[in-house]
Amino acid sequence: MTVAQPDVTVIIGAYEAMPYLVECLASVEAQTIDPERIEVIAVDDGSTDGTGQCLEDFAARVPMRVTVIRQENSGGPSGPRNVGLGKATGRYVFFLDADDRLGPEALERMVAMGDKNGTDVVLGRVEGVNRTAPKSMWGKTLDRTDVFSSNIKFTLSAQKLFRRDLLTRHNMRFDESLWTGEDALFTMEAYLRADGVSVVADYTCYYLVGRDDGKHVTKSGGYTLRFDSARALMNLIAEHLPAGDRRDLLMVRPFLITLLPQFGPQYAKDSEKVRQHKLELAKPLMDTFWTPDIARRLKVDERLRLHLVAAQRADLLLPVVEFVRAKKQPAALLEKKGRRLYLAYPHFRDRAAGVPDSVYLADPRQARAYPGYREGGTDSFLRRAVRKARRVLRSAGGGARPSSGGPTPGGRAAAA
Repeated sequence: MTVAQPDVTVIIGAYEAMPYLVECLASVEAQTIDPERIEVIAVDDGSTDGTGQCLEDFAARVPMRVTVIRQENSGGPSGPRNVGLGKATGRYVFFLDADDRLGPEALERMVAMGDKNGTDVVLGRVEGVNRTAPKSMWGKTLDRTDVFSSNIKFTLSAQKLFRRDLLTRHNMRFDESLWTGEDALFTMEAYLRADGVSVVADYTCYYLVGRDDGKHVTKSGGYTLRFDSARALMNLIAEHLPAGDRRDLLMVRPFLITLLPQFGPQYAKDSEKVRQHKLELAKPLMDTFWTPDIARRLKVDERLRLHLVAAQRADLLLPVVEFVRAKKQPAALLEKKGRRLYLAYPHFRDRAAGVPDSVYLADPRQARAYPGYREGGTDSFLRRAVRKARRVLRSAGGGARPSSGGPTPGGRAAAA
């Protein structure tokens, strides 16, 4: 008798997952989708705490198809996921971490969303349990979007529904050489290659559980691993996109989420040797990928720290980090009749430091919170066009010569 192809293969990589695995498996068993439409492939990655036996007991009890694979420890989540992916037969695959759990309707809703819209990746709303979870992409349900016109770039964990044909066609696998950030690399590549992405925002599909024992992979490993992760993701984005606005839009993610935290509060506690090493690791990334357009998309304190990292100004960076760490509020300076707002973080208009005014210029989103700010000011397109027209008319009429147009200290020409 021919066995129907399952709609979705749930891949569970498990290492020392007890007792969290019990609730994880219970959430799979409780799925509202017909059990015949699910395939589970669970890989015990060399556990010694009873994880393997728990998986075997689950396979013997439930009506859905379950394959349990037990192997020597591979050292990270990529190996088990790749093993599961190689065995999967479902139209879609979903990567479920052994310490997390699904909402009861998660698979049914996500599969229906992918089928309805023909999309290759489906995101289900995530809620944190004893830990934070990404929030900015759950504003509304989206039948079809992409990585450029939504906030999905800020959720690059592997816990998504992927059309297996997409992964097979491009021979996509998790990078087993990375000890952290391997899921970001995989998911970003899927976003870039996908024929559309769907977002289920009106139902919590995934519960991201914080472990009490501190064994969650993102909490482990030294700082050098974060630089490896940032480098890999930046290289991937650059391989898929030519230099320009679209590349810079996605580069915000590794700069903001992976690289910048290395120059956050911990940096103030680091030894002088570690601080210098972090700057050395960041230098090739800043030299290659940091652009004025990326800087423009960041808040002032974020932009300032990365500007100083790019300039390798350790002497200026530490006071800024300490200012941010102390949660001090910078003075706000309104100029140009309230249309330009500067936030006076350390070194603002310090001639010896030489940091351009534009680094301290708040963008409209940040400036709106300050009383007296007037949006759409002197640098609006219309005003610039009028000024240009006037210069052209004066020139044609033999009147006053136009300004040379050199950048002023507060102008946009200085890498905002």
